[in-house]
Amino acid sequence: MRFRLTPREDSYYDMFADSANNLVTGARLLVELIGDGADREGIAEKMRACEHAGDEFTHAIMRRLNESFITPFDREDIYRLASTLDDVMDFMEAAADLVLLYKLDELPRDIVAQVEVLERAAELTAEAMPRLRGLRDLSEYWIEINRLENQGDQIYRRLLAELFGGDYDALTVLKLKEVIDQLEAAADAFEHVANTVETIAVKES
Repeated sequence: MRFRLTPREDSYYDMFADSANNLVTGARLLVELIGDGADREGIAEKMRACEHAGDEFTHAIMRRLNESFITPFDREDIYRLASTLDDVMDFMEAAADLVLLYKLDELPRDIVAQVEVLERAAELTAEAMPRLRGLRDLSEYWIEINRLENQGDQIYRRLLAELFGGDYDALTVLKLKEVIDQLEAAADAFEHVANTVETIAVKES
């Protein structure tokens, strides 16, 4: 175990936790959005508010990074973690916005499974962020996120097969593919967050 002789700036942990909790809110809004009879316009507006909040969390971390002489772990890892958390929200908000803009009244059933993967990944990420402070009990987090990302890949491939199976007209295929591409990108971004946490844990162990 490495002993440190200098104090560390602790406020980063709270900001990372705030950013991750915002992802839980965004993922749960996605679950609402794809439900039957959902107020999609209202939910999309809430998603935009979440995305703006995520930007604020990211900017706050970057400002603190520019002002801090002492950081809890490598500056490049702080930057990467903040950026990847922000990426997740951007992709989820884009998917919600496209559903609304394209007026996609009916969605393939597997989109529900795709969004459920994101919701679970968001919950795990939010649970993991407070544990950064002690860098303990994190390996199960990144292992499970990797498993979820693989599950998301399988769902994505099934969705592509359905889209190109001949039951949808060409324009609808293009619209739906944009949505599932954004959801797949969000799942990938969750894995990037987990990979960054793993990198931090390895460096600091």
